[in-house]
Amino acid sequence: MWKVCNKRNQLESFSIISITILIFAAALLYSSVGQAGASGYLAVMAIFGVAPEVMKPTALALNILVATITTIKFNRAGSFSWKILLPFVLGSIPFAFIGGSLALPGHLYKPVVGIILIYSAYRLLLANHLNDTSTIKPLPFWTGVVSGVAIGFLSGLTGVGGGIFISPLLLFMDWAHTRETAGISAAFILMNSIAGLLGNLASVSQLPNVIICWAPAAVIGGFIGAEYGSKQLGSLALKRLLAIVLIIAGLKMMFT
Repeated sequence: MWKVCNKRNQLESFSIISITILIFAAALLYSSVGQAGASGYLAVMAIFGVAPEVMKPTALALNILVATITTIKFNRAGSFSWKILLPFVLGSIPFAFIGGSLALPGHLYKPVVGIILIYSAYRLLLANHLNDTSTIKPLPFWTGVVSGVAIGFLSGLTGVGGGIFISPLLLFMDWAHTRETAGISAAFILMNSIAGLLGNLASVSQLPNVIICWAPAAVIGGFIGAEYGSKQLGSLALKRLLAIVLIIAGLKMMFT
């Protein structure tokens, strides 16, 4: 466990190493399916008792690094569509900025993030049953904008990039195939994470000193995962393992 009051607090060596390894793993697994890992980073920090005011900016900062790599990789692989992405980001970016400017009290932040982590686990497990056999339908422009507003606000408020919400929406509504959805999600996460962090630049002062260890771990994991995922999506066993971690962390956030 580690106690955080401000960035000057020091972590025990074991905790630093453990968190760094888990962040690497989260970045690798998430980037393989077009995500940046925010819910995974939040789960790791929740397990180790990181303070809510530190969790949000840290998750967003790591998200930006990994989402940049993932977006480039999937775009180069041809798994991307500006036509589908545009209406979502038009609605999401300003509201991610607004959400980022707000700070939920700890007693509200923890259950909200806990629910999101458990939903993320559900999303990972359910994704394995989705395939590319459906006929793609055109995305109604204003439906995308309105959906982007809701996803963007929640993303900025909690410190997630929004990929865990836009991905199932695109797939369930048959607006994009699996690999294209991954590329769109990566770019969506990148833009929302930047907007969310800009919405509250003051929160950057809460970034812990050990982020100099966590950031390279996220970048390396993100590079490996995106390289693999842009060509072949992640394995079922790894997704199930990650889902278990998310559920444990979500329950911890909600009930401790």
